[in-house]
Amino acid sequence: MNRFVSRVLVALLSAFAFAAHANKTLAEKNGCLGCHAVASKLVGPSYQDVAAKYADQPDAKEKLVQSIRKGGVGSWGQMPMPPQAQLSEGDAKKLAAWILGGAK
Repeated sequence: MNRFVSRVLVALLSAFAFAAHANKTLAEKNGCLGCHAVASKLVGPSYQDVAAKYADQPDAKEKLVQSIRKGGVGSWGQMPMPPQAQLSEGDAKKLAAWILGGAK
C-alpha cells in the first residue's frame, strides 16, 4: 500500500509540474511574455501584480479570460492590450489560472 501511495503522489506532482510548465509554454507560444513578465513590469503589468489585483475577486478568472481574449485598455493605464482572439476559451482559462496562481 505504501508503494502505491508513493506512486500516486509522484504521478500527481509530475502532472502539476507539467501543467505549470505547459502554461508558461502557452504564454511563450502566444507572445504574452513579450509584454508581460512574472515579477516585473514590462509593457504591461507583471503577472504577480495581476494576481494581486484580482486576489479577492470571486470572478477573477472569468474577468481575466475576457481581458485576454478581447483585449482592453484602462485597467493598467492607457497602453492597450491587444485581443488574443486566436486563443481558445480553454487555453485562455489555462493562462488565467496560471497567472492568478502567480505564474509559477
